Amino acid sequence: MNFKSTLLLLLASSTLVSCGIKKSDSTVNVPKPIQLFNGKNINEWTPKIRLHEVGDNYANTFRVEDGLLKVRYDGYDDFNQQYGHLAYNKPFGYYILRVEYRFVGDQAKGGEGWAWRNSGAMLHGQSPETMLRDQDFPISIEGQMLGGDTNPESIRTTSNLCTPGTNVFYKDELFTPHCVSSTSKTYHGDEWVTADFVVLGDSVIRHVMDGDVVLEYSKTQIGGGNVSNYDPKQKKDGERLTSGYIYLQSESHPIDFRKVELYDLEKYKNQPAILNSIINEVVMKK
Repeated sequence: MNFKSTLLLLLASSTLVSCGIKKSDSTVNVPKPIQLFNGKNINEWTPKIRLHEVGDNYANTFRVEDGLLKVRYDGYDDFNQQYGHLAYNKPFGYYILRVEYRFVGDQAKGGEGWAWRNSGAMLHGQSPETMLRDQDFPISIEGQMLGGDTNPESIRTTSNLCTPGTNVFYKDELFTPHCVSSTSKTYHGDEWVTADFVVLGDSVIRHVMDGDVVLEYSKTQIGGGNVSNYDPKQKKDGERLTSGYIYLQSESHPIDFRKVELYDLEKYKNQPAILNSIINEVVMKK
């Protein structure tokens, strides 16, 4: 089902209509995207790597080379569960996030099997300054990125959902398992992949690949497990997540990002016709 069809179906849902999600023929000028990654440096980003203090870009894990934001581990003797996250220095609540990425090379020594060709875009995350030294993941909603292997028949979806310290409503029910797979195809090899995330506060989040909604959930909130060594004051279970920080992950496999851009929709949050026109225009036209 493509994105336009999905929006039409939402007319039947009073819950989502109340969140401002309904089809409209209105046309508006699409806001210019904010380039979160400027192609030159990561001055507007803050690293937080497990076993290291906030702001310590241990072993130059996150670097900019050849106009790409690269995640590398050549300075590690052993990965040792030093999960890393790079936070953009401004929180957002209503937006479309577009990420273009590719997995490259070999996994770092000591990386877990599940982390092979595994990374993510963390949404609605806590601020990096509130993460403790030994904390493994930010309390956040993860748009998980996975790469396929060399077997063209193997299935490994991307743009999945994982929930470190959070819960969501999925298929109209509280979802407490850690991860759920999307319906995306498998992207093999080192090809560039574009992932879109339509984030509308805590009302609805959609993962979109090639114009198709591959996963949708709502009522994002703090709760559950799958995060450790955090400050208890930051984990108020049941508190709704309406905004937060965006992170890019380092989980032991090298990855490149060539685009990280955001369409800020905050000022349209109470204007559903305009909001949906922008979403249609941005997500459907690559």
